[in-house]
Amino acid sequence: MKRIKLVLILATLLLALGCKQEKQQTQIIEEPKGKQNIAYKWGFMAIQAQARDTERFKPRPTVTSRYLGLISVAMFDAWSRFNDKATPVYASEIERRPENEHTLKNKEIAVSYAAYRALLEYYYSDADVFEDYMRELGLDPMDVSMDPSTPVGIGNLAAKAVIEARKHDGSNQYGDEEGSNGKPYFDYTGYKPVNDADDNVDVNRWQPKYFTDAKKGKYAPGCLTPYWQLVKPVTMDSASQFRPGPPPMVGSEQLAMEVAEVVELQANLTDEHKALVEFMRDGPQSVQQAGHWFKFAQEVSIRDQHNLDEDVKMYFLNQITAMDAFIASWESKMFYDFARPFALVHEYYGGKEIVAWAGPGKGLQKMDGNDWRPYSPSNFLCPPFPSYTSGHSTISGACAEALKLYTGDEYFGASVELIPGSLTETDPDFFGKKVTLEFPTFTKTAEMAGISRVMGGYHIQADNVAGLQLGRDVAHQAWKFYNQHLGE
Repeated sequence: MKRIKLVLILATLLLALGCKQEKQQTQIIEEPKGKQNIAYKWGFMAIQAQARDTERFKPRPTVTSRYLGLISVAMFDAWSRFNDKATPVYASEIERRPENEHTLKNKEIAVSYAAYRALLEYYYSDADVFEDYMRELGLDPMDVSMDPSTPVGIGNLAAKAVIEARKHDGSNQYGDEEGSNGKPYFDYTGYKPVNDADDNVDVNRWQPKYFTDAKKGKYAPGCLTPYWQLVKPVTMDSASQFRPGPPPMVGSEQLAMEVAEVVELQANLTDEHKALVEFMRDGPQSVQQAGHWFKFAQEVSIRDQHNLDEDVKMYFLNQITAMDAFIASWESKMFYDFARPFALVHEYYGGKEIVAWAGPGKGLQKMDGNDWRPYSPSNFLCPPFPSYTSGHSTISGACAEALKLYTGDEYFGASVELIPGSLTETDPDFFGKKVTLEFPTFTKTAEMAGISRVMGGYHIQADNVAGLQLGRDVAHQAWKFYNQHLGE
């Protein structure tokens, strides 16, 4: 009897030990998800750097889309060396590591060093922030090893490969393009608009507009990166690969109808409309369109509880799509050099009485059409570059389609609360009541972004419709590229 009891006790102990070991193994292999995975954390660091870049250097959406795109490529390239099938975009000289090294820890180290080195290159003003974060992760920011047999070396090499490959990609990051005078991001093409801020000699073409500076003076900013169509795309054969047909010209029935739509929409803006215009304009913390959709992607990561692998892949697809969408949009903008509603409304309604928004703290008023202006602060009255296609529509159409392709589903389910007018008006008496904007699907979110630009008076409908389609075309090209590099 004692022997039977002893056997039962031993069996119970062994079972308990087995369960404990199984539990420990489960705990060991469980990966950080959502906000806790290291790719999400570095993505968050990049977004914060993007916001600070905007504060330091003013909005430059083309430039910063390239930053986010190349940082995401560096992370992907480093990660690919610890994956069975994936191939890097630029770090092709780094050998794939053997399968027994494809551990979470090695991936985390390689991705961290790749992100860190790329962030140092593109958001150099925040070097101390990134260095502190590396130390917080228990990593040595001073470790510059290029040993391709270690995750540290692979991360450093991946970032180096990306930086070197893109040094002379047309972006003029270092101000060394001929005609740049050593000034980074200087227009080396010599673009000059047909119109100036005072004289509109060709109403079909873009006209610069006066902004108000901090001292209440006025200035007319020049065209932002009018050479961006010369930047080498990541996934497209050329910047003009998906160029849309021309916009409607002055004298056409279509343009007359679309300008009338802009005037009517502004005269009937609801609190929900104002909130949408302001949110999609990229408030309250401006990270530009590529960053805006990076943040949307991070919401997907939280929603679906992504691990490191899933986030590295999603950010890679999302941001190479955004980067190429900017290049494609700028190619269209500079090819057509088309006018914005600011000038078009004046052309069609000058000398006629209309109801329009009179500016911060003034509300809707009856006015001469020559006094019409976008629903926008005076210090950023209108985007300083041609309109066709809408950048918001192009990037939103592109990134929405990319997220739909990646997740295999339209559903988004995000929402945001805003106080209408708080990012445009100067007087709280003109603020509306808090509203909640719902983003049910990726496609609907892109369409909301696009129409917000018409509501705000920055674009006509043709800019929006062509931009959404251009973005989707870019996204499908990027999806092919992504799958090739994933080895699918």
